[in-house]
Amino acid sequence: MLLKRLQLALIHTAVAMTLVPINSTLNRVMIFDLGISKTLFTILAIFPYLLAPIQVAIGAFSDRHPILGYRRTPYILVGLILCVVGVAVSPQIAALMSRNFSAGVVVGIIAFGIWGMGYNLSAVSYLALASELSGKDERGKTIATMFTIMVVGLIATGITLSRLAPTYDPVTLSRAFVIVAASALTLGLFGIFKLEPRSEFSAPAAKSETYTLKEMTAAITENPVAKIFFVYLLLLLAAILSQDVLLEPFGAQAFGMTLKQTSRIVSITNSFSLLAFIIAGFLDGRVKKKYTAQVGNLGALFGFVIIIVSGITASQHLFYVGITLLGFGTGLSTIANLSLMFDLTVPEKVGLYIGAWGFSNGLSRLTGLLMAGVVADLATHLTGNALGGYLTVFGIEALMLLIAAILLYRIDVNAFQQKARDPNFTEKVALIAE
Repeated sequence: MLLKRLQLALIHTAVAMTLVPINSTLNRVMIFDLGISKTLFTILAIFPYLLAPIQVAIGAFSDRHPILGYRRTPYILVGLILCVVGVAVSPQIAALMSRNFSAGVVVGIIAFGIWGMGYNLSAVSYLALASELSGKDERGKTIATMFTIMVVGLIATGITLSRLAPTYDPVTLSRAFVIVAASALTLGLFGIFKLEPRSEFSAPAAKSETYTLKEMTAAITENPVAKIFFVYLLLLLAAILSQDVLLEPFGAQAFGMTLKQTSRIVSITNSFSLLAFIIAGFLDGRVKKKYTAQVGNLGALFGFVIIIVSGITASQHLFYVGITLLGFGTGLSTIANLSLMFDLTVPEKVGLYIGAWGFSNGLSRLTGLLMAGVVADLATHLTGNALGGYLTVFGIEALMLLIAAILLYRIDVNAFQQKARDPNFTEKVALIAE
């Protein structure tokens, strides 16, 4: 099973690697070097997540329509290829926008759309395969292996991009993206090679338990603890995830950092996230999950505060301290809150609540990225200062983390489970869903 876990981790890493050039290097080039609106870039960036609902349909379709005896591998392969094509094409967005803005926008929609389809197609398929191959007892180890190797891959990708494209040049940028795309494809192919056992039968798999959006909404709104946790996740993830598209252009704007220097930001933050993963694993079972999550939340909060101070004082050293704290806090928060999320389910309705928390995750990505672009542009317009736009968003993100930290104290796992198991509650959810 160790070999299969490593192969699954390679697929997970390969798909994640294709996002780094887009969300780190390309956004810095478009926003800072080419002066393209942050709002426009974030609208393109959220496009893949608008396609996220198709994951449910893809999962159900692959359950019932195996190809040559394989239920997951063909869908993973097609998704990986689409991700690779999307990232290979994406540098043309920047090149075209500098010459023909409208053509650049069209190519941007196509490139992000291709990547988004690939991500949604592959992610649901390899996660389903991971669940099937691991079984209940091995699932925790599989997830830990996948995320650890993914972070190592992200660190390596950030370092590679900083060396391949130290300054902005359309040809150099395109070559760097193609190299990352080819590396991701190679890792992914190694991952899927003989991973899934071939079935001689093509009968549909047993129907999995699925829930409608109305059912998930009812389960959240009728359970006070679930309602608080949903809002908590939304605020927390929106704050943490929305900085992805702003840190690199902020580094260039505030400190005059080169493309080589800003491309390394993702490696720095992920290095400290990896360290936090290890510490969180050691603390698991020794320290309450809520305590670990709170330390992570507050670490990320102080990271944002220090980044704001670094911008005001023009201190690049403080900026590095800030992104270090942000990466470490994010790592602790991610592991602890993922564990807490699994506690906030009941055996009879695991799919219902995991679906609800997944919905919160997707919604937070949309709102966080949109907020980052729109608010930064609006604040820049009102203040006449580009730096002020970034600092305003970082300030809002810090405030969101503060509210999330306060909400965490009100999350009671025992109260949640007692309410969720109440027969009257189950009946009420069913009636509302109808």
